[in-house]
Amino acid sequence: MCEVGLLQNIDAVIFDLDGSLVDSMWMWHEIDVEYLGRYGMEVPKGLQKEIEGFSFSETAVYFKNRFLLPDSLEEIKKCWNEMAWEKYTHEVPLKPGAGEFLKLCKESGILLGIATSNSRELVTNVADTHGLHDYFSCIMTACEVGRGKPAPDIYLAVAQNLFVLPGRCLVFEDIVPGIQAGKAAGMKVCAVEDAYSLDQTEAKKALADYYIKDFYEIMARV
Repeated sequence: MCEVGLLQNIDAVIFDLDGSLVDSMWMWHEIDVEYLGRYGMEVPKGLQKEIEGFSFSETAVYFKNRFLLPDSLEEIKKCWNEMAWEKYTHEVPLKPGAGEFLKLCKESGILLGIATSNSRELVTNVADTHGLHDYFSCIMTACEVGRGKPAPDIYLAVAQNLFVLPGRCLVFEDIVPGIQAGKAAGMKVCAVEDAYSLDQTEAKKALADYYIKDFYEIMARV
């Protein structure tokens, strides 16, 4: 499904973070297990599917209401940031070929942005750890725009910040709500394979304009 013309007529590439740009989706189940375990609770079946696309703040509200947590929303988010910090720093790599693809985009004059449901603290950590600040002209979180995915808000906000028309943007996403957000924003979307969402493969292919197993697939064809 990946084509040579994937970058044709594209002025900006916008990445989702977790599962699309970095290989990190695996760790959030571990954090949920540890976090809820502190309150003597187990992770309910299907929890990750229920919160897919939620912003960091929306997820905190969901957890507080569903599990009747005593902590404030700020305390919940602070705890998650602390639990995830070391993992992002030492255990989360870029997706295969992502670094090379970022270099290609920069050399081609294509603007780059990140549109993430994660927290500002953790996306900054990722950018620091992998030396990404020189590549990205805009890094934005869903908490800063209101509605999380599948609403198009964050993608439209990043495009506006980059001064690029939505129709000239290409989005990389790994989950169905993210793909829906990019398409609702009027952008081309390339679905990225990720172990976490293998059960969504056919739905992802049906919704997206392109599908790749890794970024080397693009490098071999551009």
